[in-house]
Amino acid sequence: MTAELVRGQNHPLSQARLEIRVSAGKPIVAVATLSDEQGKVRDTERVAHPGAPTLSGLEVPRQAAAAHRLAVDLDAMPDTVHRVHVLLALPTGAGGPSRFGAVAAPFVAVTGLDGTELASFTLTGLEAETAVVALELYRRQDAWKVRAVGQGYAGGLAELFADQGLPQAQQLAGAINDAVAQGLARSVATPPPRTADADRARQAAAPAPGSDHAGTPYGAQSPQGTTAAHTGYPAGTGPTDPSTPDQTGPSALTQPSVPAGGPIDYNHPRRRNSAPPPPPPAAPATATGGPARPVAGDATGWSMDERLYNQVWGMFEDLARTAAAYRSAVDFAESRMDKELEAVLSDPRSRIGGQADAAREAARARHSRLVDEARQAFDRDVAQLAAETDVVEPALPPAYARWDNPVWHGYRVPMEMPMALRLGDLHLPESAELRIPMLVRLPLERGLWIDSGRAGSSDGLFHDAHDLRRLAMESAVAHVARLLAVHPTGEFTVYVIDPAGSGAQTLVPLVQSGVLAAPPAIGAAGVADVLGTLTGRVDLVQMAVRGGAADALPPGFDTSQNLVVVNDFPHGFDDRAVTQLRYLADEGPAVGVHLMMVADREDATAYGPLLDPLWRSLLRLTPVPDDHLADPWVGHAWTYEPSLVPPGSRVLQQVLDQVAAARPKHR
Repeated sequence: MTAELVRGQNHPLSQARLEIRVSAGKPIVAVATLSDEQGKVRDTERVAHPGAPTLSGLEVPRQAAAAHRLAVDLDAMPDTVHRVHVLLALPTGAGGPSRFGAVAAPFVAVTGLDGTELASFTLTGLEAETAVVALELYRRQDAWKVRAVGQGYAGGLAELFADQGLPQAQQLAGAINDAVAQGLARSVATPPPRTADADRARQAAAPAPGSDHAGTPYGAQSPQGTTAAHTGYPAGTGPTDPSTPDQTGPSALTQPSVPAGGPIDYNHPRRRNSAPPPPPPAAPATATGGPARPVAGDATGWSMDERLYNQVWGMFEDLARTAAAYRSAVDFAESRMDKELEAVLSDPRSRIGGQADAAREAARARHSRLVDEARQAFDRDVAQLAAETDVVEPALPPAYARWDNPVWHGYRVPMEMPMALRLGDLHLPESAELRIPMLVRLPLERGLWIDSGRAGSSDGLFHDAHDLRRLAMESAVAHVARLLAVHPTGEFTVYVIDPAGSGAQTLVPLVQSGVLAAPPAIGAAGVADVLGTLTGRVDLVQMAVRGGAADALPPGFDTSQNLVVVNDFPHGFDDRAVTQLRYLADEGPAVGVHLMMVADREDATAYGPLLDPLWRSLLRLTPVPDDHLADPWVGHAWTYEPSLVPPGSRVLQQVLDQVAAARPKHR
């Protein structure tokens, strides 16, 4: 139950890893200070602010915004830190409100990483203040509590810092104001309420994130029930209406060109706090007369993580729609030509002779013209999507990036779980060179099946059984490494079942780095031990949830997400183990236990239809490119290409080493 605090009231904190959420009607600045027992801040190295957002156990936003999320890890706080103050301030010289009395009362909530509110506080009664201490997290006898403060300062951050004993108060306040002024154009205002009519209007806004559903790349529809994209297609045009001959291409997300090699600009020059106007019929031009350049992160959402996810979703939907329009136009042209040729052949008087030949040539010419016009429209849209991909790919965070993205070289263990995870790339045969990231929401809603069965890849290459099994395990290791890398320390646990030891060589990076919960389980006894542990965990959590005692689990119970990787199924599995595996696939995801199968379905034919529900419950992936992912919107068969580490690269090992190095502090 959420504790609604008033000024001066405190509340115990039951969790060490927290998220502090701030919302206000106007862009504000979020700052945090680390102080001693007397509440004094020693130096500027104990202040997290937009210019230096990360400290040990603490991370604040990098810019002013109408909504903030601060990540706090109390277990990672230095022993000399006894108080954490959350500060809010109004940006100076930005043309906004000059006092808190002119804005809506800020609301602050302390939540767990699962979003459960632990305590909240509404800062009422502010007038001339321009900076305020909102909350205080303080340590008492090795336990942490939160106190609602609400102490305001008319002199802004400089006066507040001085009151906390910081010697360089004036200089630090000026540095924060400068950092905020540089990034103020990126501030995110609270989005207006969305309605069904607004969604259908397609006013250049990305749809809400989709979800992995029924074996499709992104799912049949977004949680809000809309299939809207961010590209400004006319109302009523979509996957269910692919016959529109000419649609507005993905050109609504554009801005003037930036100098080559310059920083990525996340700000749209026409971004507004209210709903944007309908997009123009064509892309605006740059000063040189060419099409304007797309912008990374220019989609609806609270954070850059959400905005980039929405933009990738929109790119997927754009490609699906423009391909559907092209295919529909080609089908129409062929149907029209067939009818015209049939009309010529049905009339005995014009069946032969020059008149018939001329009619046939005219029909074929009309067919070619219609197909060429459709192809030109398709190529124009694909070119704009390719330009958008060139801008978006370098801006993606590690969870969304390919393994060859330079962002991995600056990898740091995150403090919160991202919205989604990249499992590979998707493309269509009409535009094989254009790859769209395949993202699935986290936590995983279904297990993964990496098919190691004999098959020919979509690139025309055929692999023998040994190669496919090796590639399947390499793909599994890459997926596991990515899952470990994008979760905060201690919040994702991996078990491996390798009954025959056939994957030992491929599993070396995971084993040597020490990121597994235990060595890979070998033999029937190892299979029974791991499956028994995980099914018992599922039973215990389900009983606690159903009994309304989810907070009464045994002391020391591991609340992290669990993943079990099963290689070489069904070797080493008896009937009991198979039943447990099916149970984990069905019931595990709801309580944080996930399954990754590396298997060839043909190896399990002895079980007959008994295992059909198991295979259907898993999202099938392949170790080689394969066009097995179906799109229920418009009937496309998308080609999936796995996300693998480039040959010779050590990036996966370096990431795993960082994940392993961060663990001892949390054990």
